[in-house]
Amino acid sequence: MAPSEVVLSYLKSRFPEAKCALVFHNDFECLCAIVMSAQTTDRSVNRVTPRLFSDFPTPAALAGAPLEKVESDIHPLGLYRSKAKNLIALSKAIQGTFGGTIPQDRSLLMSLPGVGKKTAGVYLIETKGVPAIPVDTHVSRVASRLGYAKIGTDPGRIEEKLERVFPQGEWIYLHHAFVEFGRAVCHAKNPVCHECGLLGVCPYFKKNLSTKGK
Repeated sequence: MAPSEVVLSYLKSRFPEAKCALVFHNDFECLCAIVMSAQTTDRSVNRVTPRLFSDFPTPAALAGAPLEKVESDIHPLGLYRSKAKNLIALSKAIQGTFGGTIPQDRSLLMSLPGVGKKTAGVYLIETKGVPAIPVDTHVSRVASRLGYAKIGTDPGRIEEKLERVFPQGEWIYLHHAFVEFGRAVCHAKNPVCHECGLLGVCPYFKKNLSTKGK
């Protein structure tokens, strides 16, 4: 397992301004953008949100939206049909169950259609600064390669392990930094290990790549 202090030091030197790449202007836009970001890129989400939020700027507006129109607004995204249904359904739940106000408790957020533990955690990080290390595909991959979890470990357990290893004051930064590191260096396929400052402490590199070609 890579030493936490070494990992943090490298990430802060390489990604000092790591932050969420989604563009939003209020809590509702933030939640919708995170829901849409599943299995697609933040850049793709940012391309469709201006039209969607212009057409349906509030939970009340989106709750009453025609499904076909929401699908049209977000059509470039992967899984756009299911995402459109979830956006409308979560807006209806916010309006009906929560009186038009997005719940601020993680478990209540997870009761909304299309909102899982990762989505709820990212929402609370971005809107309320609640310390957490939500686990997406990038965080999961980086955590397993650095030896903090086994491949295939449940994201919730990965989050718990990371939060035991790293100081709470670094959790939000670490979530963003792991995501940026995963996108820029530690790719799912063909990671650019020669550009990585963690070679000396990385179990994945030592096991799989350090002897390649020898």
